[in-house]
Amino acid sequence: MAAYLIVDVVRIHDPQTYDRYKPQVAAGLAAAGGRYLARGGTVDVLEGDWKPNRLIVVRFDSAAEARRWWASDGYAPLRQMRQSSTDCNMLIVEGCAERDTP
Repeated sequence: MAAYLIVDVVRIHDPQTYDRYKPQVAAGLAAAGGRYLARGGTVDVLEGDWKPNRLIVVRFDSAAEARRWWASDGYAPLRQMRQSSTDCNMLIVEGCAERDTP
């Protein structure tokens, strides 16, 4: 079942490092089966008080694949780069099974 990696980049405190991180992460994501669905576009809050600064949504074929990418040796140096340059919230949510959707 598909799963979605959702990243809320709350604050960028080292823009130069984060600017180096962004183009490097795409190739590893794609190699791990990830596909960007949203990547920092305009966010229009309809309800509530959550106001993401930069929101990223990546589709994987499964939650296990998303976790493998995040924990991989290949992503480790990039993860460190992102963590040292930003404050983020990151989660994985499983999608709906085809039979569960109207």
